[in-house]
Amino acid sequence: MKPRIIVCGLGRAGYKIFCLLKQQGAAVVGINSRPLAQAEQGGADIIVGDMRSAAILLEAGVQEAHTLVLASSDDAQNLAVLTQARVLNPRIRIINRLFNTSLGDRLDHTLPDHVSMSVAALAAPVFAFAAMGSRAIGQLRLFDQVWPMREEFIDETHPWLGRPLSELWEDRSRMLIYYLPENSRMDLVSGVVHGQLLQWGDRLIVATKPEAQVSGRSLSETLLVWGNHLRQFQQHVRPTVMAILLLLAAILGATLLYTEHVRADFIDALYFSVGMITGAGGNEGVAEGAQPEIKLFTVSMMLIGTGVVGICYALLNDLVLGTRLRQLWQSAPIPRRNHYIVCGLGGVGIQTVRQLHASGGRVVVIEKDPGNRFLSAVRSLRVPVILGDASLACTLQDAHIASARALIAVTSDDVANLEIALTAKGIAPRISVIVRNQDPQFAPLAEQVFDFEAVLSPADLAAPSFAAAALGGRILGNGMAGDSLWVALATLITPGHPFCDRPLKEAAMDVDFVPLYLEAERKTTHGWNLLDVTLQAGDVLYLTMPATHLEQLWRTVPSEVGLRGRA
Repeated sequence: MKPRIIVCGLGRAGYKIFCLLKQQGAAVVGINSRPLAQAEQGGADIIVGDMRSAAILLEAGVQEAHTLVLASSDDAQNLAVLTQARVLNPRIRIINRLFNTSLGDRLDHTLPDHVSMSVAALAAPVFAFAAMGSRAIGQLRLFDQVWPMREEFIDETHPWLGRPLSELWEDRSRMLIYYLPENSRMDLVSGVVHGQLLQWGDRLIVATKPEAQVSGRSLSETLLVWGNHLRQFQQHVRPTVMAILLLLAAILGATLLYTEHVRADFIDALYFSVGMITGAGGNEGVAEGAQPEIKLFTVSMMLIGTGVVGICYALLNDLVLGTRLRQLWQSAPIPRRNHYIVCGLGGVGIQTVRQLHASGGRVVVIEKDPGNRFLSAVRSLRVPVILGDASLACTLQDAHIASARALIAVTSDDVANLEIALTAKGIAPRISVIVRNQDPQFAPLAEQVFDFEAVLSPADLAAPSFAAAALGGRILGNGMAGDSLWVALATLITPGHPFCDRPLKEAAMDVDFVPLYLEAERKTTHGWNLLDVTLQAGDVLYLTMPATHLEQLWRTVPSEVGLRGRA
């Protein structure tokens, strides 16, 4: 029997998750605090009421449900529903949407069968991949890296036309996820085994190994960076130098006056002037027998010297012991070319910055709010930050947009993102622009009209991952191709597992899954060797399969299904 799934919070992301689960044939019930629009009616499968109420959860069948998906954008509300649901059904599996990722990690380690997920963390890699030139339909986490998934349509100009699938299978720089032939219903493993040739109209889902970008600077760029540091140092040290020069000028002027009018020796006059102006005193006899005008001058220099010396001490203390010098040398210079500009440092923005930085790309952040909570995290990565309005041309020019690789507008305001993108296109018409927008109907129109590289909705990007996680196991990745949801997961082979003691090739053809690799006795098996393996208890099989076929794994007890997130 298929597990019963409850989705709480049918906002943009929640309703998308609800529809995907129904589309994949799962038994799903939705709960929302208010009625949905007429175009989004789900009939008897949607309950309207307070999702924190025990009565509403019981009406939705929480005591018999297998999984509860908390899809509200309010962390506090999701936590309230979580506690109430666990009281009513201690064994229910929880998929929890949380903005606070550190809290999510603690809950994952504290509560059994609890999986926390973040819309921002799931969507950000797709934004980063789009900026780097790879239009991804999903992502896959393997070998501690995030691999972008894309769909290859084989036409008359495609370089893979006529190539056998077996050649692509052996390439370690990519993982074949699924095969959709135009004129047959052959699965990928059968195609690989029988030497199937790719034909016009075939579609192939492929995950590509990410390549770290070379971010080294040329000699000219290095000299520009040091020149920038020198200019900033001159700006910081200028007030201190001016105060010291004023102090030296006062000492020299007083020394010359005493030498000429008091007839004192130059060294004695200098000694007295320094002591008099700095307040240290010494050789007061130089001025004791002087004329009244000289004594009045001496009094004035004592008062003026006190202020000048105090200013000098303060500036020197701030320069040497304060934070200015440290901030100067720790500040990251703004790259001159081949960098990425991220506008908006919210949840999606910070995750996109981390993804680009991890890939070796150089990043500049533009953020309007000087009190943004993620500023310290970005600066710890030595990523330069420009505090200003990204919709202004001067701000984008400060970020050297004319020579940048791409601009990513990911503020929480759709109109602001559009304005930033259009301003960027006005300055640099050829730059790749990736825009965040919550309206899925707007995306294809904006890409066509404004020539944007991609217009993406975080909720739509993350919904398949939530749906895949709700359907079973610890999901390693997922993607959408048309109306089909593909999931990647790890499954532990136990004595009661339906794949145990079966040849991997035979199981893959029967169930229609694609093996990625196998962990057995601390060894990893790939390629052709993988198809010759017989699965044994204790093996961990990493595979991809359509979400509609996950029922093949539901016959096992939950503990046997992909609960290991290693990759």
